[in-house]
Amino acid sequence: MRALQVQRLDGPDGLQLVDIPEPEAGDLVLIDVVTAGVSFPDLLLSKGLYQMKPALPFVPGVEVAGTVRSAPAGAAVKPGDRVMGFSFGLGGFAEVAAIQPEMVFRIPERWSYEAAAGVVMNYHTAHFSLHRRGRVKAGETVVVHGAAGGVGTAAVQVARGADARVIAVVSDERKAEVARKAGAHEVVLSTGDWVSQVREKTGGLGANVVLDPVGGDIFDKSLKCMAPEGRLLVVGFAGGRIPEVQVNRLLLRNIDVVGVAWGAFLLHDPAVTPTIAKDLEAMADKGILDPVVGSVFPLEQGAQALRELEARRATGKVVLRVRPG
Repeated sequence: MRALQVQRLDGPDGLQLVDIPEPEAGDLVLIDVVTAGVSFPDLLLSKGLYQMKPALPFVPGVEVAGTVRSAPAGAAVKPGDRVMGFSFGLGGFAEVAAIQPEMVFRIPERWSYEAAAGVVMNYHTAHFSLHRRGRVKAGETVVVHGAAGGVGTAAVQVARGADARVIAVVSDERKAEVARKAGAHEVVLSTGDWVSQVREKTGGLGANVVLDPVGGDIFDKSLKCMAPEGRLLVVGFAGGRIPEVQVNRLLLRNIDVVGVAWGAFLLHDPAVTPTIAKDLEAMADKGILDPVVGSVFPLEQGAQALRELEARRATGKVVLRVRPG
């Protein structure tokens, strides 16, 4: 099968299109991959900067959408089903992927393969962040940073599904339009005084929940616009700098800084997956979830896809088209 391998830890330049053997099914679901989601961890993996450090060479990619070729007894899916899946063992940038049955889900009829490619990681992360870790309630104000990206657009929609008010923070007007399309009630630019704008839009109270996949200065400033008993959700560090917390701010404002690591939590409690999946399916049926697809690249242009993430040009979910479907 065709696959993209990371052969050198040189970032996108280290990717090479190769022919390698197909994975064995064993007790896994074998999927003929139509599309694969491209995520920020893939970029970090290509540079050797992610917490997981697989031996070279390896096939990156944890998100796929395609059709089931084979499934073990007892699996919730069957051959021929249109599915989306998440692979803990990477391997998504390839024509065939083998994924644990509990991490494979049917694609809603109205969604394309491109739309489904980034759903499992982004929407499960957003749901786990806001509900399990953020304890979001109806009527609360949720600020979403990086709101035009894959996780950001998912978080906007999951927050709306919780009947929260959503303020999106983005870096430019092009991304502002994407955040509005995703469903944000209001949008502010990170290049301006967004802290004052959040305070103004909340009557001086501040945000009840802030979802931050950026880190760095964004995190530091987020501490200044939290409502009492607010929750600042640490989802990632796409900005590069891992911030430190001055705990006196937490004490004086009675706020929580909450770590969010969806994938790591699944290793501790995999039972959370079907609960999240059921809730997301219900929101999809109501039309609340509508995945935002950004650029779509053919498999052989995987390096360009990673460069788009690296340059912060991406909006919505960046996707690789692996085969017709």
